[in-house]
Amino acid sequence: MATIYQRVGKKIKRLRKSMGITQEELAGRARIDPKSVIEIEGGKRNPTLKTIRKIAFALKVKLKDLLD
Repeated sequence: MATIYQRVGKKIKRLRKSMGITQEELAGRARIDPKSVIEIEGGKRNPTLKTIRKIAFALKVKLKDLLD
């Protein structure tokens, strides 16, 4: 069973790919380190709510869409 961090990471990756942007582009839009995006998408990093909110804004989705 996947952890919440793995599920959130998969959602972020799916949404990012559907927008046709790279991990680096997402990091730039969210104003976070590109390595963070890689680790979050891989479920290897436990992002703060603030970071998830930045990513949600960059992906143009509601925060709850990433957490559901």
